[in-house]
Amino acid sequence: MRTECVSIVCRALNEEKWLGRALSACREQQFDEGDVELILVDSGSTDRTIEIAERHGCRIVHIKKSDFSFGRSLNYGCDAATGDYLVFISAHCIPADDQWLARLIAPLRENAADYVYGRQIGHHVTRFSEHQVFAQYFPGDDMIPQDGFFTNNANAAIRKEAWAKYKFDEAVTGLEDMVLGKAIVNDGGRIGYVSGASVIHIHEESFRQTRRRYYREALTLREIMPQVHFRFGDFLRYFFAGVFHDFSEALGQRRFWSTAPEIVAFRLMQYWGTYRGHNEHRTLSREDKERYYYPRAKKQTKENTEGSAKPGPSGAPAE
Repeated sequence: MRTECVSIVCRALNEEKWLGRALSACREQQFDEGDVELILVDSGSTDRTIEIAERHGCRIVHIKKSDFSFGRSLNYGCDAATGDYLVFISAHCIPADDQWLARLIAPLRENAADYVYGRQIGHHVTRFSEHQVFAQYFPGDDMIPQDGFFTNNANAAIRKEAWAKYKFDEAVTGLEDMVLGKAIVNDGGRIGYVSGASVIHIHEESFRQTRRRYYREALTLREIMPQVHFRFGDFLRYFFAGVFHDFSEALGQRRFWSTAPEIVAFRLMQYWGTYRGHNEHRTLSREDKERYYYPRAKKQTKENTEGSAKPGPSGAPAE
């Protein structure tokens, strides 16, 4: 019997803070069914990212800033991969245990799904409201297959032949995972959610970065779900509902006074970014694309020292 191979593909730009822990956890996976290779797609890191990746045995794939998009960088990594299964994990996501990989790709190996994603859990540095978002979108029960095309590449896997048939859209400003998922579902394919394949997702964003993330993903969401209209009344309704929900959770955990200002700020940035993205009808200039597409180096500005992130589905966590 031919030995199967799994390729773990990770995108990075100046991710030295958490990358070592993430790659170590990937190397420690208990996977006896085949070989595992690590591929890092780097988009111009100036910190120790490359050094850390090489120390963990990663194959390094480079993408120039001028060529970068979220979908294109993943396609670069997938093109370089030799695996039967392609696994995607963010450079600031750490597998929760040594069974993560085996559990994540099990539905693919069993032909129960064509594209799967796993659970995401917040770190202690994660903002309170984002913990609530994780709990909403990544519950404790499996859905194999699930209804709809929601998926998230911070913790996901796909058969290589399925990726090769569709590939990631290289033009979208985010949500390349959902664009691919929609194509698979429209052709009769299946997406699965594996709750037991958990990662600890670490976001250390400024509130401005949070707003930009949700703005960026809304630009794509309005294209793949044109029936969804997010008006100013929706912004107000969801903002107040989100704040009320989080206040209730914080009171129950006796954390209200320490988290209340952060809750208001996060939900405001989340829904204001979403509102703007859904209602800003213009063509992005190259300068704007550079601003919204490209994850700027963390060491270049004060804001970027606080972390960067890729956009995720409306209300959902980003990669």
